[in-house]
Amino acid sequence: MANKRPPGAPTGTGPEGTAPEISPYDKARILAEALPYMQRYSERTIVIKYGGHAMGDETMAHQFARDIVLLKQSGVNPVVVHGGGPQIGAMLERLNIKSEFRDGLRVTDKATVEIVEMVLAGAINKQIVAAINAVGGRAVGLSGKDANMVIARKLKRTAQDPDSNIERIIDLGFVGEPDKVNRDVLDVVIHSDLIPVVAPVATSEGGETYNVNADTFAGAIAGALMAERFLLLTDVPGVLDEDKCLIKELTVAEARKLIKEGTITGGMIPKIETCIYAIQQGVRGVVILDGKVPHPVLLELYTEHGAGTLIHR
Repeated sequence: MANKRPPGAPTGTGPEGTAPEISPYDKARILAEALPYMQRYSERTIVIKYGGHAMGDETMAHQFARDIVLLKQSGVNPVVVHGGGPQIGAMLERLNIKSEFRDGLRVTDKATVEIVEMVLAGAINKQIVAAINAVGGRAVGLSGKDANMVIARKLKRTAQDPDSNIERIIDLGFVGEPDKVNRDVLDVVIHSDLIPVVAPVATSEGGETYNVNADTFAGAIAGALMAERFLLLTDVPGVLDEDKCLIKELTVAEARKLIKEGTITGGMIPKIETCIYAIQQGVRGVVILDGKVPHPVLLELYTEHGAGTLIHR
């Protein structure tokens, strides 16, 4: 596995902040230089977790759709898994349904999980499908409930009472974590001319609906598919060191060490744990990258510069 981590390319601007004009010869050269990377990922599965700022920005959403179609046209098998936390929060507010967070996770009662499924598997999923189809792709919307793709179990969290030091269980309601992944339906879609777009909603063995964290859900999908790459588009450049500089490459052991030392903290810890899990399941490499930069997926896969932090064995 080749690891691409040289410094990023210069990004000059043209009039009024627009991209500089590129001559036809330069465009041809850029395409020719991308050939080795296209060959590397041809017929390989790439799982992309899509969310954050990039999903809420119309221009960047259009760019993302074009990039996914380009991957498919280049012989790659892209699988898109999306989040939607801000959109869920906005809908709950519109419906005057109060939502509380515990340990960074949304407490999801019966009324809330119905809204979660409506927003994720309905509105957001179909927006992404429509965007991909509008630029020439053939996307199909799915959720973890389709063909029992993802069977979830109730997520259990514990917290220690600061006064008594007694550990208590936090009930998050209908919040789950992947227990089993059945890749059959994804294999059928991937090996056609269709692009799967998957919402992180799953079912339990008993048929209950569970809201699953999108990063965790995507990591389970990537692991089950033994993807060549698992890309997490986030709102940060990647993993930062103690001086807040980007770390371009990490092994699993180095990532664990940074967590233990306190360099990796907060919301980045569960992302790293998801990355490690995916790698343990057979994913060749995981990249945490900034979804706010133009064309982050193409920058990572089809250029020597890469983007974000690559984590591998």
